[in-house]
Amino acid sequence: MTDPMTEPSLQNRVAVVTGGSSGIGRATACLLARHGARVFVGDYDPDETARDEFERLGVTQVRADVRVEHDVRALIDEAASAGGGLDILVNNAGVGLVKQITDVSEDEWDRVLDTNLKGAFLCSKHAIRHMRERGGGSIVNTASNAGLLPRAHDPVYSISKGALVAMTKSLALCHAVDRIRVNAVCPGPVEATRMMEADLAVADDREAAARSIIEASPLARALGRFIRPDEVAAAVLYLVSDAAAMVTGTCIGIDGGKSLGVPPR
Repeated sequence: MTDPMTEPSLQNRVAVVTGGSSGIGRATACLLARHGARVFVGDYDPDETARDEFERLGVTQVRADVRVEHDVRALIDEAASAGGGLDILVNNAGVGLVKQITDVSEDEWDRVLDTNLKGAFLCSKHAIRHMRERGGGSIVNTASNAGLLPRAHDPVYSISKGALVAMTKSLALCHAVDRIRVNAVCPGPVEATRMMEADLAVADDREAAARSIIEASPLARALGRFIRPDEVAAAVLYLVSDAAAMVTGTCIGIDGGKSLGVPPR
C-alpha cells in the first residue's frame, strides 16, 4: 500500500491544468502525470515543444481560452468524460502587466482580471459540478507573492492575484461540505515562464534585470538563482495528494521569502 506521506499516488485521478503548455503549468502537468494522473492541459497558445513530452506521459493538450465560458466548459467536460470524472483542477493560466494604474487602459484591465480571476472562476464553476459527483476533489490556484503583499510596479496584477487569494479562501469555506479542497500557491520569481521571459525581454540589460529580480527575494539572493517551475509543481502535487487531505484555504508562498518584507542588507 502506498504511503501518502512519502509517495503521493494519483492513480485513477483526472486532472485539468490551465496555462499548462509552458512554465509552471507544464511542470505541474508532467509531475501529476508521472504520479499516475490522467492530465488534460488547456492553453490559449499551446506550445508545440511540449508535444513529445506530453505524448510520452499521456497528457492531452487542448486549445482553450479561460476567459471564454464555452472553451472552459468544453475543456472540463472533455476531461471528465474521457476520464470518468474530475478530481483535480489547477487554475494556472495567468498574465502580467507592469504599468501604473493611471496608464492602464480598460482593455488591459479586462485582459488581466479576465485571465487571472475570471478564468479561475469559470474553471472552478464547471469543475465543482463534476467533483461533487465524484464525492470530492482538489482545486489549486496559482496566485502570486503579489497576492500576499501588494507590489508598486504592477498594481493591476497585484489586484488580480489578491482577489484570487480571497477567492481561494471563500471557495474553500463554501465547498468543504462537498469534500472539495481549495488552496493556492503563491510563487515568484520563477524562471523559464512566459511572464518572466516577457519581462526580461524588454529590459535594457537582461542580466542586470535578472539579478535585480533575484536580489529582491532574500532566499533567492542567498542561493543566487530564480525559483524553478518544478519547485512550484512539487507544492501543487502535495496540495492535490492525500497527504494534504485536511489542508484547505491555505496559500503557500514559494517566493524565496519575497513576501516577508524588506530583506536585510
